[in-house]
Amino acid sequence: MFGTIRRHQTWLWWAIIVIIVISFVVFFSPYSKMSGPTRGRADYGMVNGHPISEEEFLAAQRDVYLRYFVTHGDWPDRDAEAKRTSFNVNRETYNQVLLNEKMKDLNIQVSSEAVARLAAEVLRSSSYETFLERVLRPAGFRESDFARFIRHELGIQQMISVLGLSGQLITPHEGETLYRREQQEMATEAVFFTSSNHLASVVVTPEAVGRFYTNQMPRYRLPDRVQVRYVKFAMTNFFVEADVEMAKLTNLNERLEYIYQKRGTNYYREAKSPEEAKEKIKVEMHNELALLGARKAAAVFATELSDLSPQRADNLDKLAAQKKLEVKVTAPFDIQDGPVEFLSPPNFTKAAFSLTEQEPFANPIAGEDGVYVIAFQKKIPSEIQPLDKIREQVTADYRFVQAIQLARQAGTNFSTALTAGLAAGKTFAAVCEEAKVKPVTLPSFSLASRTLPGFEERINLSFLKEIAFKTPVGKTSGFVPTSEGGMVLHVMSQLPVDESRLKADLPNYLRSVRQSRQLEIFNDWFRKQMELGYLQIPRGQVSQQ
Repeated sequence: MFGTIRRHQTWLWWAIIVIIVISFVVFFSPYSKMSGPTRGRADYGMVNGHPISEEEFLAAQRDVYLRYFVTHGDWPDRDAEAKRTSFNVNRETYNQVLLNEKMKDLNIQVSSEAVARLAAEVLRSSSYETFLERVLRPAGFRESDFARFIRHELGIQQMISVLGLSGQLITPHEGETLYRREQQEMATEAVFFTSSNHLASVVVTPEAVGRFYTNQMPRYRLPDRVQVRYVKFAMTNFFVEADVEMAKLTNLNERLEYIYQKRGTNYYREAKSPEEAKEKIKVEMHNELALLGARKAAAVFATELSDLSPQRADNLDKLAAQKKLEVKVTAPFDIQDGPVEFLSPPNFTKAAFSLTEQEPFANPIAGEDGVYVIAFQKKIPSEIQPLDKIREQVTADYRFVQAIQLARQAGTNFSTALTAGLAAGKTFAAVCEEAKVKPVTLPSFSLASRTLPGFEERINLSFLKEIAFKTPVGKTSGFVPTSEGGMVLHVMSQLPVDESRLKADLPNYLRSVRQSRQLEIFNDWFRKQMELGYLQIPRGQVSQQ
């Protein structure tokens, strides 16, 4: 990959750097990355029986970018949350293409007055002129893009309202019933049987460990691994250059104020004042410029590396020595975990596994604190580790597995005794006392609960809800295995719903339930349109970013 373009790479990397510089000037705009999945070719797929034009695709893509920006205050190409949630611009663009087409089919009409109202709501304290001059135009968006985006958002709302109309038919009585069901709290107590209480009882012998290792060999297989040598262009080495570039920004204060207002006052919760928050934004901008300097240096180094012939992995060491740069070698790592020496960028591991002796280099890889130029070192095939090398680990695994079995056996025995004791008229507390186990009172919880303070590490809340709400009041569950052993749950009572809270919450709750039902109905309709083939996407395009 890297080698095939090495003779033409200098101009390519400098072009990328120029794009990054421009995007920084316009508040990190993503516009330079916006393009069709097959730009330069005609195949954008089909919608409703006709080809998707480049104009249709790019208009939908701009809608996606603008929706993300007004929702999150940042562009999806640089927002960490977008990466964490695997936000896929192409997928969302094709969804928008289909939505736009369906709005035409359903003859959805949106008034100019409604567009103006929503635009004002979106912009809030910012004036339209300021938004236009500081965000849209510098980023390459037109005024008509924003107006179309607002019109389409209102059109989607109309479609949800019309197609999901039956979701509004939930009566106040049905809403109250749902509210009571979700907010009804359970009072419970549990007896936990954990492996940690039985570790001391496990008898460990070399023969038992050996048998365990033989039976569990797949557990100790190491996957395919690689090693790479690398040069890191650390962001901190370019702070002086960043200082110079920051000094050139004549409207720095205005930019800081704009970003602060756009992200909202709660974005930097740890900041004690607006000035402290703006200082954090300033540091982010400074780091971006420093990282830009690292990209530039890495690009120059990579270009020189590509010009060396023949292409050999040790060329990295030779060129680095000439430039007095340090070369490091990673420990072997697999494709799942990546290097242990540093937190690698998302595409680092994939690039490392693509290297070969014939194609020993990858394009420079940018991380959060620097840019890496990597070279092939070694590939290590999958292997099962010998027992002598990992005996300590195998012994610990054996002890843990045996302790879990002992915990579960103790839990099963208790459950049997509990069933017999309750049938004989004994109380749950009395049986626990006879068995010399101590029940623990859990915090009360409902179906709507999101946390279980003090017990999150001992029991999964969703799993607990499933058991509790299947067990009649006054009864106990059977023994329930868990990852650490198991438990027996006793449901003591259902707590009364707070009537004053119900009365206060019900109007908003009913509104949210109706909206959720409308959205569910609309989503079902949208999925059906996809299943019916109204949208045909070229192979591989949804996976692209």
